[in-house]
Amino acid sequence: MIRTDANARHLREANNAFKATDKAKPLTDYAKAEQSFQENRERLKAERLAREASAKGASK
Repeated sequence: MIRTDANARHLREANNAFKATDKAKPLTDYAKAEQSFQENRERLKAERLAREASAKGASK
């Protein structure tokens, strides 16, 4: 009996170790659009800040 419990414990540990770590749900169309919008907004913000920083440096 003790041996079966130990095997079961090892099997549970192995199953937990090999489970998929990322169970992301497929994105809906709205979520895809929202994610795309946010990424684009961040990219444009970074470009704007870089332009402003270079303009400040050039005007000094």
